[in-house]
Amino acid sequence: MKEQTEIGKIKEGRYIVIEEEPCRVVSIATSKPGKHGAAKARIDAIGIFDGVKRSIVFPVSAKTYVPVVERKSGQVLSIAGNTAQLMDMKDFTNFEIPIPEEKKGTIEVGKEYMYIESMGKKKFD
Repeated sequence: MKEQTEIGKIKEGRYIVIEEEPCRVVSIATSKPGKHGAAKARIDAIGIFDGVKRSIVFPVSAKTYVPVVERKSGQVLSIAGNTAQLMDMKDFTNFEIPIPEEKKGTIEVGKEYMYIESMGKKKFD
């Protein structure tokens, strides 16, 4: 899910959709309006799920999309290789999430963990 907003209202540390991927804004640089054009904003962001750095340059008054990022809690039901099967603690749906390298030894069956969900994708927080 995503919402529409103006480029000029986006702040560092917030989220933005670039190339249909939710990203966290790392830096924003704005230029002054010139003789023949409007002020422009250069936004550098890093993908939440893939870690790829992306940049865009748009007029400050242009519209863009902001993803709805939710932090949720889930209980680990089972672990198979590099994936964990979780059950959401609110609506009790089951799904699978890949386990990141830095959390491989710490994930245990039966415990609750936080995860991030945005635009149909999920990952451990």
